[in-house]
Amino acid sequence: MTLPVVTPREVRQDLIARREIALLDLREEDPFAKGHPLFASQLPLSRLEIEILDRVPRKETKVVLYDNGEGLVSPAGKRLAALGYTNVRALAGGLKGWTDAGYELFQDVNSYSKAFGELVEARRHTPSLPAQEVQARIDAKADQVILDARRFEEYAVMSIPGGVSTPGAELVLRARELAPDPSTTIIVNCAGRTRSLIGAQSLVNAGVPNPVFALRNGTIGWTLAQQSLEHGQSRKFPDVSIQTLEEARAKARDVAYRAGVRRLDAEGLADLAADRKRTLYRFDVRTPDEFAAGHLPGFRSAPGGQLVQETDVFAPVRGGRIVLADDLGPRADMTASWLAQLGWEVYVLEGAFEGELATGAWTPAQPPHLPVVETILPRALSEALANDAVVVLDLAPSPIHRKGHVPGAWFAIRAQLAEALERIPEGEPIVLTSPDGVLARLAAPELEEIADRPVRVLDGGTAAWVAAGRALETGLPRAASDPTDVYKRPYEGTDNAAEAMQAYLDWEFGLVDQLARDGSHGFYVI
Repeated sequence: MTLPVVTPREVRQDLIARREIALLDLREEDPFAKGHPLFASQLPLSRLEIEILDRVPRKETKVVLYDNGEGLVSPAGKRLAALGYTNVRALAGGLKGWTDAGYELFQDVNSYSKAFGELVEARRHTPSLPAQEVQARIDAKADQVILDARRFEEYAVMSIPGGVSTPGAELVLRARELAPDPSTTIIVNCAGRTRSLIGAQSLVNAGVPNPVFALRNGTIGWTLAQQSLEHGQSRKFPDVSIQTLEEARAKARDVAYRAGVRRLDAEGLADLAADRKRTLYRFDVRTPDEFAAGHLPGFRSAPGGQLVQETDVFAPVRGGRIVLADDLGPRADMTASWLAQLGWEVYVLEGAFEGELATGAWTPAQPPHLPVVETILPRALSEALANDAVVVLDLAPSPIHRKGHVPGAWFAIRAQLAEALERIPEGEPIVLTSPDGVLARLAAPELEEIADRPVRVLDGGTAAWVAAGRALETGLPRAASDPTDVYKRPYEGTDNAAEAMQAYLDWEFGLVDQLARDGSHGFYVI
């Protein structure tokens, strides 16, 4: 499929003018992390139909696709057209066209949020302490609390000794409950820099009376200082008193006001939703547990700290509108204050939790029409595997595949099925699976076109295999595709090389200068 072409200059002008545009990188995460435009969002061809409906909800949005010569744009255009997207373009020259035009490439993931965090520190001189000084304070039993601004799952893997899990949006709400004495020092950490800087600056912006510091360079800096981390901790923030809540509400609302955040009620939200010419994102910024217990219909769970950190993932349509919901208030106000400084038109919804609420975890929208495919039940697949009568290809993301897959299955990336066929054993029928079977069903017709043997799909995916009482195999012993679907983050996990961690910090230190060279961001810092 040949798509209309848009030049890099036109894309950049749309971004500067804040016209709605979704610039989508169709590659897998690892090559994306090696270089991309500042406001590009990674949405791989492999998962396009599964993610696009939530991430680009308005089908008239201007969508610009690119790759780096892998041939991903044409099939992506066909899939988007089949889903009803009507304004899809190709970036002239792809990634090379962008660099040939003289424009910047940014590394890593969530790059524009991280660059913004560095800009905040440069403009506001966010106070910070080095790892060695924080360790000395711990050893001296100083009057302090250490608040970990990451997701709880990250905190549980590794944490600063004594740290308490307090994800970013919770900080202004919970900090005074954890440190009621204004002389108690509050130290905010994350794995690297961004969330600790934004978290500490949130407390400073809100006028918390305590001394506040970011842990300089987070757990990376701690590890490079050869200091020990804790593992498997479960300390979480407490509930707040009425007095603490009212104080946090007043402070957070003042910050949101200074950032230019607007407020609306349910009627105002309905008015925005009726505007079919603008994209509207609706996010619930509370914890996932609170969301599951009761949330507003139509809102997606996006804990505020992660929403600020991963804005490119949650909201790829630059120039769209964002509405935030929080039954207590401070989490939405603080999150909105940062999104506004990131250049978003953002609103806080008031008084909407009094009506009927939906329950359960957020689930992504399903493609409206799945292909009709030949399926196989778990029992029949088990018998075929016992007789070496099939080859199983697992299309799950590689981290999920490593945690558990059908025994004997090969890891494969959907967009690389032709290459995968060259690595797997020849002759036997192929069974495709994925976590819930949806991705496998989407991929089956594509594989049938290029394979000279029967293709089936495990009915219900790997989840059905588990539900049938079947065992899983772990690791990645058989790779039909290289696991480029995931970028190895130097700030996650416990097995990162010191050189990689230092290189990551060096990259972050250079982001402010790179923002200036790029010249398209439009960020401001209150």
